[in-house]
This record gives sequence, structure tokens and C-alpha cells, in this order.
Amino acid sequence: MLYGREREQAVVDGLLDGARNGRSGVLLLRGEPGIGKTALLDHAVAAAGEGFRVIRAAGVEYEAELPFAGLSLLLAPGLDRLSALPDPQRQSLEAAFGLASTPAPTGRLLVGLATLGLLAELAADQPLLCIVDDIQWLDRASLDALLLAARRLQAEGVALLLAARIGGTSPDQQLGLPELHLTGLAEADAGRLLAHRAGPDLPASVRDRLLAEAAGNPLALTELPVTVGLETQSPGSLPLTSRLLIAFHGQVTGLPAATQTLLLLAATEENGELDVILPAALALGITAQHLAPAEESGLVTVTPDRRLAFRHPLLRAAILQRAPHLQRLTAHRAVGEALTDGDRRTWHLALAATTPDADLADALERTAVRAESRGAHGGAAAAYERAARLTPDRDGATRRLVLAAEAATEEGKLAHAEALADQAAARTDSVLAHALLDHVRAIAHFWRGSYPTAYRLLLDAAGTAIEPPHAARMLFQAFHAAWYVGEEPTIAVLDRLAALPLADDDPLTPLARHLPAAVLPALGRPAPPLPTARATADTARKAGAETPADLVQLCGATLVLGRDDETAELGGELVAEARAKGAVGVLPTLQFFLAEAELFHGRHRDAEITATEALALARDTGQHQWVSQLTALLAYLAALAGTTDTCTELATAALTTTGPQAAAPASGEPWAHWALALLDLGHGRAADAADRLHTLTTGRYRHHVSATRAVPDLVEAAVRLGTPDRAAAPYERFARWTAAADRPWAHALRLRCQALLGPDELAESAYRAALDLHEGTHRSFEQARTALLYGEWLRRARRRTDARPHLRAALETFERLAAHPWATRARTELTATGTTAPTPPPTDSPLATLTPQELQIARLAAQGLTNRDIAAQLFLSPRTVAHHLYKAYPKLHITSRTDLPTLL
Repeated sequence: MLYGREREQAVVDGLLDGARNGRSGVLLLRGEPGIGKTALLDHAVAAAGEGFRVIRAAGVEYEAELPFAGLSLLLAPGLDRLSALPDPQRQSLEAAFGLASTPAPTGRLLVGLATLGLLAELAADQPLLCIVDDIQWLDRASLDALLLAARRLQAEGVALLLAARIGGTSPDQQLGLPELHLTGLAEADAGRLLAHRAGPDLPASVRDRLLAEAAGNPLALTELPVTVGLETQSPGSLPLTSRLLIAFHGQVTGLPAATQTLLLLAATEENGELDVILPAALALGITAQHLAPAEESGLVTVTPDRRLAFRHPLLRAAILQRAPHLQRLTAHRAVGEALTDGDRRTWHLALAATTPDADLADALERTAVRAESRGAHGGAAAAYERAARLTPDRDGATRRLVLAAEAATEEGKLAHAEALADQAAARTDSVLAHALLDHVRAIAHFWRGSYPTAYRLLLDAAGTAIEPPHAARMLFQAFHAAWYVGEEPTIAVLDRLAALPLADDDPLTPLARHLPAAVLPALGRPAPPLPTARATADTARKAGAETPADLVQLCGATLVLGRDDETAELGGELVAEARAKGAVGVLPTLQFFLAEAELFHGRHRDAEITATEALALARDTGQHQWVSQLTALLAYLAALAGTTDTCTELATAALTTTGPQAAAPASGEPWAHWALALLDLGHGRAADAADRLHTLTTGRYRHHVSATRAVPDLVEAAVRLGTPDRAAAPYERFARWTAAADRPWAHALRLRCQALLGPDELAESAYRAALDLHEGTHRSFEQARTALLYGEWLRRARRRTDARPHLRAALETFERLAAHPWATRARTELTATGTTAPTPPPTDSPLATLTPQELQIARLAAQGLTNRDIAAQLFLSPRTVAHHLYKAYPKLHITSRTDLPTLL
């Protein structure tokens, strides 16, 4: 019976009810040790009953560095369903759990999606209750995969219930899940529980002292009564957790010595496997019969699958923490030797080692390499670091410290990475080692937003006597940092990259040549002729470049010089390739560039769909830079539609999304300011728009894609204010850029600016030439804006009849694109010519009522893809796909997917 937990039980019961009705739900229980989290999890299992399938696991403190240890235990009952998963997901999970000889190259992000798929498969026949206790001790790779799956659960019928101890490493972070905080029991409920545990004969003075010390903690009320009268063992001055540990340990010390040793072995072995614990015990002269006293006292139980389970995690912790150091070493050695092979054996033997051991260090490095191949960089960092301690020779130990620092950087443990880098740097004079360590430090500074420091470290490291391929990698990263520092640092990096003596057959050579050729002309610098992005990509692939990861920069670089069509083509291909390979981590970057290209081509709905999916993936994978960028891009789309509240909310979110360790402005700042400026311009607030746009186009971001494309908006706002001089310098830069880009649509925008800025007698010829160039460029929004400005100019010149066709064309386009402020402006201008503007079309067309995800799924279904195919492409479960389709049908006024091809 649970005392005083009626509210919490009701919340858990609601989660189960949702799963019974096909809805997935997630709940994280937080609380101090002993507050009743595990008891509430047990209640969930009991309340689920036979109608649920139940899978359960718990984090273990001493297995936190074993990649995917917790997840493999949790999902073991579903491994027979792996064949139902898409191949990349199945392969990643098999590699993560050591079920395949070839490691999956796409890492833990794909494992998270595979986890989602497997949970959905387990819930296909009946609702699934998935319980994970003590996630503060779950290995990071398992936790990341589980969190990614949790954030994407929708309509699978899965109830995911997690528990975390306050004060543990992971739960102190904001995990982005619904939470329920457990506090101490009310005094009356605490009294009832104590009476149930200690009996009615407990003296009042003792009862009052126990109630005061326990402070409503159920475990304390259950366990502290055994220490009554033992004041020296459980002094009230100690923290509650320490008193509980003493209480648990006091119950162990009364057992036979052999039983205590057996319990220490069980506490040391992570999974409670009797097939490991008993052989380890036998090596120490202890048999299975010595387990009986611990079972009789209720400290442990043996589960049907031959696992030893402790009554409470604190009991296990008490045994481990209070065992003498030599006994713990002996236990690790015995467990390690009982394990036949694998990384667990290596870890336990390493934990038992007290002197350098070259063979063990080599084995640990192999463990680290396997962990990295699965994307478990935290486990790899720990393995490399421990291997360094066990390495007899100084140079070998230093090399492993460098590898540990690099792996810790990949994990996002920036402070630890820098500490490891400092350790390694103090041990070596190697130029290459110091360059690699500066690379580690630079990445840490980059992710904190210290872009100037990251840029300088990388530029200096690339200038040392290291091999060109190493230098190229550093300069690629330096370019990324320099992009946020300013134009001159960007030019400096690109000049260095262009001069780098890379071999013709090096996979990086095509990319190192393309990047300067694509970007330097946009910054007013000469560069060699630029091949198409497709040609560069093909050359890089043939040379052995890793795709799509190595080709991402191509998509961004082509946008800088206005080759948006190449970005759309190559970006679409690379996104499809990333989906097929399950390369989740690179998708938000690729989709951001693709969404930009779709936006610039006037495909606003496509851009919204792409950016919305990418934003969800960026959030799921913790890519704060792209969360900011994509949120700002969606703010721009909202500005086009004139939805003030949505635009403002998204722009504000983009400007405040910097990641947990960042100290610099958000990466989405340029796009966010352009979005707010466009919103102002669309609603007639020219002064506010001009202020924002002038800062954007003359500040340190003036070379960014968004700042360059915003110049025509600045020109329009400045001319409306009667202050065209404010746009003079940005326009001159823009004119040079359009000459370098040499694209018809770019020349059209330059001519539009000339028409606004130049003498009135030349305006008409500029407008007409611009409209001619717009034809065939597939940029309907900009074409309509040029037609609107020309129509306004004609009306002011009292040429109303001439103005009407241009204003009607503009109005029709704006209404089709749902660019409502611009449609209103065109309608007003058309009315001012003395003609009646057409009635606005209905705004609630069936397609407009769909969410971006619903429309994306409906489009794929219209192409004939099955729910399972769609789920594999969009990293959802098939039941979630079906859920969205069934929500879409009524909105589209259809009854089945067979009607979709005609409609779409």
C-alpha cells in the first residue's frame, strides 16, 4: 500500500489510460533517494495488469561508462522483433548491443530512432509499459537514445515512465520531458507508514524522533526503525541519505562473511546475472548456498530469469561504498575473470588494475574504438582516459589522452575535454599533438559561443607543421567560427584553405577548392572559376569523401553566391541520402540549407515543412545552433504571412536559444532580425524595419546569406522614409554581389533597387527590365513585390490603367502564397486606381488547415508509400503516421488514402 500518494497514483493511472487508448505518454518522476519513486513504478506495473506488456530496467552507478548497457537490458525482450525495423535502424541497434560484427556508422542518434521503432513494435499487439529507474546512473548513450525516442512518441500506445534521483548527473539537466516531483509525505501519512513498519508498541519519544529525522521520506520511515538505539551508527547530524546507507549496511554486517562477499560481488556485477556472480564467487571459495541468509532476510531476491535483485538501490550503494578498497578491487577482478569476453570483462579488469598494464590498456583502447563507432563518445572518452593511466610508456599514454579529449568534445563534455587536453599538453612537445589539442579547445570555445577564440586557435593550429589533411579539417572548422566573427576573418580562412597543398586524390581536395571559389567572390575577392556543386560532390565521392557528412558545406556555400538552384538540387539529394542511411545528426544542417533554397524560390509551404521537421530533429538531438537558425527561419515565414504573434514568439525564441554553455549571441540572430524587419515592412512600419535592416546589413553579419538578401528590403524601407542615403553603402555591396552571382533573379533585384534609388525618369525602364528578368526564375514572391512597386509607381504617376495589370498580378501571387500583409497592400493600391479589387479567396482551404507534418505525410502517402515506408523516412512510428493521416482525412474532406493522389 502507498500512503499519501493518491495524487501521484492518479497521474500514473492517467498515463496508463492514454496508452490503453492508443496514445503514448512520458513521465519523469524526480525526487530524493527513498522518496517513493520505485514504489510508484511498482504501482504502475500492478495497475497495468495483464493488459499491458511490461519491460523494465534501471541505471546502475558502476556501469555508467558502458555504452548502451542500460538500453540493451531494457530492450532485450524485444530483440526478436528487430527484423521489423528499417535496415539502418536495425543495423545500428544490432551494432550497439554487440549483435553484429560490423559497427553501424551512424551512432547513437539512429539508435534512438531504432529504440522508438522497437517500442512501437512491442506495443503493436497490446499497450506497452516501459519503466526505467535511476536514470541518473544510466550510461549516457542509453539515456540519449531513450530521450530521443521519448520525445518522438505520439500514437503508439506506449507509456514510458522514468525515475531520477535529485542530485544525479543526468536528471539535473532539463530533459524536456513532463515531470512529477515527489516530496515528503504529510505528517499523518508518515505516521501511518511508521506505525505499519515499526508496530504499535514504538515509544512515543522514539516515534517523534523518527518522524522528525525522516521528514516524510518513506524509505527512511521504513528502514530507520532498525537503527533505533544505535545512536553511534546513525547520528541525526548526518544527511538523511548517509543515515539510510548506514541503516542498510547495518543489516548486511550481521550476515556471515561469505554472504557479505557474495553480496559485494552482486553489487559489483552490473546486471545481477547469477551466471556471472556465482562463478566469480566460486573463484573466491564461496558457493550458492551462502546466498540463502541474504534471501531469508529479504535483502535480495532471485528473479525468474536468474538475476539477483536488491531490495533497494541504496542497499547496493551501501555495500559498494562501505566495502574496503582492496575488497572492491578483488570483486572487480573476480567478476572480470568470470566474464568470458567483451567490453564488460575489460572494464572490470581495468577497475581492478593497480599498476600499468600494456595488454589491458590495448584492450581498453579497442573498447573505446568500438564505443566511438557506435556514437557512444562518453564511454569512449572514459575508456581512452583509463587506458592512458594503464599505459606504461609516456608517448602512448599521451596519445590516448588526446583521443580521450577528442571523444569528450564529441560528447559535449567541454570542461572535461579541456582538462584532458591540458593534461596531455603538459606531457608532450609533439607539434601534431598540440595542434590536435588546440583543435579540442577550439571546439569547446566554439560551442560556448566564443567564436573569436575558436577561430584564432584553429587558424594557429592549422599553421603548424602538420599534414595538409589535418590542416584542412581545422580550416573547415575555422571557417565555421570565422563566419560568426566577421568578413575579414572569413576571408583569411578561405585564403589559407585555397593555398593548402592538398594532394589531388585527397577526399577533402574538391571541398577545399570549392569553398573559397564559392564564397570569396561574394565577399568581393577574386577566385578561380566555380564548378557546380554537383560536380564537386561527384569528385569528392569518387575520392572517398564521407557522404553526406563531408558534403554539407557545399549546400551552404552555394547559397552564399546565390546558386540557390544548386542548393535545392544537391540538398534534396543529400537529405534523401541521409534518410536512407539514417544519418540523423546531419539532417538539421542539410534541411536548413534546403529550406533556405525553397524559401528563396517562393516555395513557402515546402520551406515550412522542411524547417519544421528539421527543428524537431535538432531539438531531439540537442543541436542548439540549428534550433536557433531553424526557429528564426520559421519566424521569417510567419512574417511573410503577417502573423505577428507567431513571428515575434519564434524570433524571440531564436534569439534566446544559445545552448547550455554558450555565452555569445544566438546563431539565428541574422535571420531573426530579418524576420522582424520584414514583419515591420509588411505592416507599414518602415522606420522600425529600416533600423533593423541597417544594423543587419552593416554589422558583423553583413556577409551572411540573410543579410545579403535583406538589402532590397532596406532599400525599400529607406526610400519610403525619404532617407535613401541610409541604404547607399549596403546597396553598393549588394550590386557587387549581384555582379559576382550573375543570376537573372539577382540582377532583377538590383534593378528594382535602382528603380527605387535612382532618378525618377529611369525608374520605369529599371522596373520593366527587372520584371523581364524575373520571368522564368521561379521566384514568385520577389516577382510580385517588383510588380507591386512598379504598380505603385505607375499609380503615383497617375497612370492608373497601366498600373492595374501589375497590381492584379501581384495581388494574385500574394494571395496564393498567403502573404497577407502584401496582399492587403496590393488590394489597397488596386482600389486606389479606381477599380474594384477581387474578393479575397477563402483562407481556410483544406490544404491550409493541415499542419506541416500532416501535409508532409499526406504527400508521401499520395506517392503510394506505405505507413511503414513513411515512418522510415520521417523517423516516426507507423502508428504515428496512421494517426496523422486519420487526422488529415476529415480536414481534406476525404475518407481514405486512395483519394490523396487526386487531391494533391
